[in-house]
Amino acid sequence: MKTISLITLVSLLANNILADEISIKQEGVKYIKMLGKELKTNLIAKMKEDPTALSAMGFCTGKAEEITKDLNSKLPKGVNVRRTALKTRSVKNAPDVTDLEVMTSYERKAIDKQLNPKDIVVTGKDGVYRVYKPLIINKVCLKCHGDINSLSTDIKSVIDKNYPKDMATGFKLGDFRGVIVSEIKK
Repeated sequence: MKTISLITLVSLLANNILADEISIKQEGVKYIKMLGKELKTNLIAKMKEDPTALSAMGFCTGKAEEITKDLNSKLPKGVNVRRTALKTRSVKNAPDVTDLEVMTSYERKAIDKQLNPKDIVVTGKDGVYRVYKPLIINKVCLKCHGDINSLSTDIKSVIDKNYPKDMATGFKLGDFRGVIVSEIKK
């Protein structure tokens, strides 16, 4: 009978755990990219149609949630992808405690100019894993998420009408905006 040393056993277990985490990360990033690509493609098209950003705002107001629901209906059982932020526009995207912890860490990195859009965070508890990808404000985002005094009156009007509890303005170029998170039950 072959015996395995405790060190070897611990090493094997650690390697399996690491392999599982890498697999979860890859799977989660795949779902994040699916949602991100769908939303980004539509936003870019709307911005090209209408540089004032009103079409893009209309898309976000009317279609982003629908696209997210549609994508989730096509994902494997036990998998979900969504968006959230510390400063939400829609109360439907409110973060929970785990989201807040991860996003607070991302925000600290952003303040220290150390946040990379490829910084992926994986959390896991009770067989439910979450994979987080940060969203960073770029120039085009500022048309709807920038300084409230710099937004067009039309954009402000749409925000006031559709998002009475909006907190998603006041961002600057390079700020941390929020996350796309995939949840995977294993």
